[in-house]
Amino acid sequence: MNTPQTNPLLDIQGLPRFAEIRPEHVTPAVDVLLAQARAAVDKAADPSTPPTWANILDAVEDGTEGLGRAWEIVGHLNAVADTPALRAAYGDNLPRVTEFSASVGQNLALFEKYKAIAAGQEFADLSPARKKILDNEMRGFRLGGAELPEDQKPRFADIQEAQADLAKRFSDHVLDATNKFSLVVTDEQDLAGLPDDDKAAARAAAQRDGLDGWKFTLHFPSYFPVLQYADNRALRETLYRANVTRASELGPQFGNGEADWDNTEIVVEQLALRREEAHMLGFKNYAEVSLEPKMAESPAQVLEFLEDLARRARPYAEQDWAELQAFAAESLGIEKLQPWDTTYASEKLRQQRYDFSESEVRQYFPLPKVLDGLFRVAGTLFGVTIRPQDAETWHPDVRFFRIERDGELVAQFYIDLFAREGKRGGAWMDSARTRKRLRNGTLQTPVAYLVCNFPAPVGDKPALLPHDDVITLFHEFGHGLHHMLTQVEDAGVAGINGVEWDAVELPSQFMENFCWEWDVLEHMTAHVETGAPLPRALFDKMLAARNFQSGLMMLRQLVFSDFDMHLHYDFDPHGNESVLSLSQRINDRLHVTPQADFSRWPNTFSHIFAGGYAAGYYSYKWAEVLSADVYAAFEEAAKVSGSVLDTATGARYRDEILAVGGSREAMASFIAFRGRAPEVDALLRHSGMSAS
Repeated sequence: MNTPQTNPLLDIQGLPRFAEIRPEHVTPAVDVLLAQARAAVDKAADPSTPPTWANILDAVEDGTEGLGRAWEIVGHLNAVADTPALRAAYGDNLPRVTEFSASVGQNLALFEKYKAIAAGQEFADLSPARKKILDNEMRGFRLGGAELPEDQKPRFADIQEAQADLAKRFSDHVLDATNKFSLVVTDEQDLAGLPDDDKAAARAAAQRDGLDGWKFTLHFPSYFPVLQYADNRALRETLYRANVTRASELGPQFGNGEADWDNTEIVVEQLALRREEAHMLGFKNYAEVSLEPKMAESPAQVLEFLEDLARRARPYAEQDWAELQAFAAESLGIEKLQPWDTTYASEKLRQQRYDFSESEVRQYFPLPKVLDGLFRVAGTLFGVTIRPQDAETWHPDVRFFRIERDGELVAQFYIDLFAREGKRGGAWMDSARTRKRLRNGTLQTPVAYLVCNFPAPVGDKPALLPHDDVITLFHEFGHGLHHMLTQVEDAGVAGINGVEWDAVELPSQFMENFCWEWDVLEHMTAHVETGAPLPRALFDKMLAARNFQSGLMMLRQLVFSDFDMHLHYDFDPHGNESVLSLSQRINDRLHVTPQADFSRWPNTFSHIFAGGYAAGYYSYKWAEVLSADVYAAFEEAAKVSGSVLDTATGARYRDEILAVGGSREAMASFIAFRGRAPEVDALLRHSGMSAS
């Protein structure tokens, strides 16, 4: 029997039954749900079905929701609880789901039904949200190849399937390469400079494996403190080389990787397929395809935006680099900074200049206190209450919460914060369920996944977060609020759905700003030993150091963005220049620090090769302009109310940006909140750069 009772992936009535889901459930569930989805699409596309909203859009959404929901769960588990059996089940079914999705996008008969609705009498009575959905869907058909000649559609479908497979393989290789490497240090003297908390975590990791000494991996909470604090230069070099050569031909040499995990050819294949897809659709390049649903108007506009920021940031970056080189030579005896020295030297310079260390700071940020502070900010600004709730999860570390307003359920979310083997690196928010009004009149509330990779607790101490991790948590929760506080009742444009990609980062980056406000931090800090809040004097030092090396950091992000855009705009994957060579050339042109000859960082650039950001990485900087300008409204309000936690401004932001989701253009939402078009001044000011 393959029923919702026996197969939890077929049950979409409540929250996912994570405790019951097994890899063997995947294929039988996909069998049933694919059949349902195909039947719904076929009926909607049938010439005898009248082209009305209810007959077409509602029917297709209802018929495909089960497949979408189940596949989201499988994809989520593949990212946070990887096992060989689950990976195999995911890989076996990915082509089937991709093929179905491609077939819908190419279904000309169905597309004609959408066009008939847009041209029919019903259109005038549709809500603005539904008009936006219809417009988005019709664009999706055009980009999905619906208007291609019939003899080209099979090739277009093959391209989609191949890209999905390549993205999965790329991600698998990065995860495998990350998991495979470990380094056990047996002499504690080799760990001089490393904070006690990080040594304790490494000791615990070794003990879990039955080893003596201290175990280090390429998971960020493990390797980064070594680069930041370890006096042992050889140790820093070993971990650095292993990290930047993951999933490359150098992986076996430096990171104990496998030759089969080399992503070099996958990258070339991805780029070639994207180029072919763009040409089939009548675009000059894939960057133009990518920008179709975004705010930016053209690749040239994006490149000029990036170049302009680079010009503004470069003098500050040059000063940062000159100061760091001089400091390293004079104070550390490092005459020539190597890549594995820069993070270490930067931390030493910061300690000398501002008289504090990140290790000192994180003692004041135990995770429970940080969460309480985060929830206080959200509660104050947006009029909600956040409470823990019991639910089935995929790992004992995962917690579940509900958001209420005036005692009524608004949304729920899972939060999975600690790094572990079998879990993809990075941090992200994803949808577990979208808000919508069901056909029976009841309201389906949204559910979100919030995932990070923080250092896990050691012993009886709570997890202690570096301030950067606190910022990451606020960032992802900002995405979550965008998803969860929507008031739109049509799923296609509720929350983050339908929001232009280069505006999606606005709510996340906006939330980061509160991590720099005293009246926020004083309520979300407590020393792990004494319980004392963060001292104001230490906060003032942190604030003074906020823009430490901001020029270097901005150029680093601009290199990533420019590289991504050129890859998809004017780069020939089968030309004379390699992807690696392009990355080096762009780094040499835009940045002031050299790129190591052995660095293979494009091979782990999951955002653009496995994460949906192809020709879209610029959106982080684009949205940063928007978010800084939005936050400036709270700074202006604080001059009157005395606090950036201004409830009136928070309510206006909630109503004009979060609540409307993708139901109107992002620029319209920005202007509705700010009263004008965005300006770059606030971003430059927040980055310690003049607006001139």
